[in-house]
Amino acid sequence: MSIVVIDYGLGNVGSISNMLKHISAPYSVESSNVEAFFAADGLILPGVGSFQEAMSLLNRSGLAAVIKEAVLERKIPLLGICLGMQLMCNRSEEGDVEGLGLIDADVVKFRFDQPSILKVPHMGWSSVNVLKDSDLSVGLDDNSRFYFVHSYFVKCHDPEDIFMSTEHGSDFTSSFLRNNLFGCQFHPEKSHRYGIELFRNFVKWCS
Repeated sequence: MSIVVIDYGLGNVGSISNMLKHISAPYSVESSNVEAFFAADGLILPGVGSFQEAMSLLNRSGLAAVIKEAVLERKIPLLGICLGMQLMCNRSEEGDVEGLGLIDADVVKFRFDQPSILKVPHMGWSSVNVLKDSDLSVGLDDNSRFYFVHSYFVKCHDPEDIFMSTEHGSDFTSSFLRNNLFGCQFHPEKSHRYGIELFRNFVKWCS
């Protein structure tokens, strides 16, 4: 059993590593070891920063192609966190570069009528609404709260892909799930009890 955390230069790899250590999950942090990617039971794609810069790094390093082969052809489970979730989509309003295109969704910016008390970025603790049953949601309930910090959110073209929703002005997709593709807009590695549950569920799901 091995989880690979993808290090391409724009993710909080340390926080994710600490969470995996906490739940005693075997893992490694990899940036160029293609054999490790393909041998993994699960992959984690973190991300903090801009969509454009992140995709440029993934494309230049060759990791974009490696990730696509791993998850689309070899069917290795992938968890994308925050920007990592957005990178799994087709494109984003934050830049003019194509995303990984793993899931049929686009990334758009929060926009509210002025004046609005709703802030951008959406930052802090918010509840999630689990919309479908999955081994990934074991231990989560109506009181599950996760930590968010983002100005852009994912719009899924197929409603069946929406796994969790959260309200910020209106409901947005805070997690999607399709086959071996799992994305979270929130930061489970910073979300204490419920984040621990979600990471445990992900590791079990990969095994």
